Amino acid sequence: MVVMAAGAHSGTLDDGPYGLYIHVPFCRSKCAYCDFYSVTTGERDGAALVEHLCRELRRRAAEIPGEIATVFVGGGTPTVLAEEQLGVLLGTVQQVLSGHAPAEFTVEANPATVNASKARTLVKGGVTRVSLGAQSFSAAELAVLEREHCAEDVAPSVATLRDNGINRIGLDLIFGIPGQTAATWAESIRRAVDLGPQHIACYGLTYEPNTRLTRRRDRKDVDPCDEQLEADLYLQAVDQLAQCGYAQYELSNFARPDCECRHNLIYWRNGPYIGVGPSAVGRIGRRRYRNVADVAEYLRLMADRGHAELESEQLDSSMLLTEAILMQLRLTEGLSLAHCHELTQADPRETFREPLDRLVGLGLLTVSDTHIALTRQGRLVANAVMAELVCACADCGETGSR
Repeated sequence: MVVMAAGAHSGTLDDGPYGLYIHVPFCRSKCAYCDFYSVTTGERDGAALVEHLCRELRRRAAEIPGEIATVFVGGGTPTVLAEEQLGVLLGTVQQVLSGHAPAEFTVEANPATVNASKARTLVKGGVTRVSLGAQSFSAAELAVLEREHCAEDVAPSVATLRDNGINRIGLDLIFGIPGQTAATWAESIRRAVDLGPQHIACYGLTYEPNTRLTRRRDRKDVDPCDEQLEADLYLQAVDQLAQCGYAQYELSNFARPDCECRHNLIYWRNGPYIGVGPSAVGRIGRRRYRNVADVAEYLRLMADRGHAELESEQLDSSMLLTEAILMQLRLTEGLSLAHCHELTQADPRETFREPLDRLVGLGLLTVSDTHIALTRQGRLVANAVMAELVCACADCGETGSR
């Protein structure tokens, strides 16, 4: 299976192809900036979690009418699981995938959790791609983020993965870290590129509520980067990575040719997906569900009733159009006019004529026969552009919905 060409539509709301996401919420320690649902391993029972992840996985896979095209095991840090537990989980994924032909099977890892034996467990379990959270190659910046690994751990981890059969590797980096400069950012990008990953993600640091880093900012213990520096660092990454052969295909993601993250493309193109595990979200057809974000409660609910859904909702066409704006505009290819028309039976160039004319006039958007896309300048204010179109979408209500 090949990645869909730019502009291709990822199937209907019901038939897929589907992405499968499995959330393993365990970490050795909680990073200062992280607001994803995760807990430190401590004395927690990894075997019980894996047992119920496998149970939910089998149940969810039986519900879908289409093909599972990608698998992504994230967290947390899935590779903190004991090798036997990780092997059981990956083995169940392989059983569920019987009859499917996934194009990509990714597992997230931190450099400090990778060794040769665990890498072989990943390969045996069918994993084809590993996403490593490098985040920075500066010791001072890693200390601010409270990462457990050091910069010198990254290269050996990449080598270990490759030596044991993982040929596709992605590296994640963060910009906008307190104390970061254009020079330290350029060095982190250079060192990442030198390791030859097929994929590099560059995320702007976000101060999420109820994280240690946000509390430190509020106490004035750290000084956030100013907005202009953050914008400069972003454009620096775009240009430096382009010079190194990495094409930007999404606001924060860059890849060698044909090496985009196919799983994330399903999200960004509004395809359906299955979520398994504590806090996981899934959408099957127009129904979206969310699992409880608590390990103990997840285990209890799975044991008592066979699922751990905390909430479920039916998405109407207006809600789906809003999500299309928020997700597809992140892609350099932009918002698909055909997809919008499928949802509302209306041409978004007419629906959004007034804000589109204004945003195009400001040089923030382009409009073609197939897509509405952010310009280079528009990507710097993407949230504001999306908010304006979402506001226009709300004003339209359910016009043409079905």
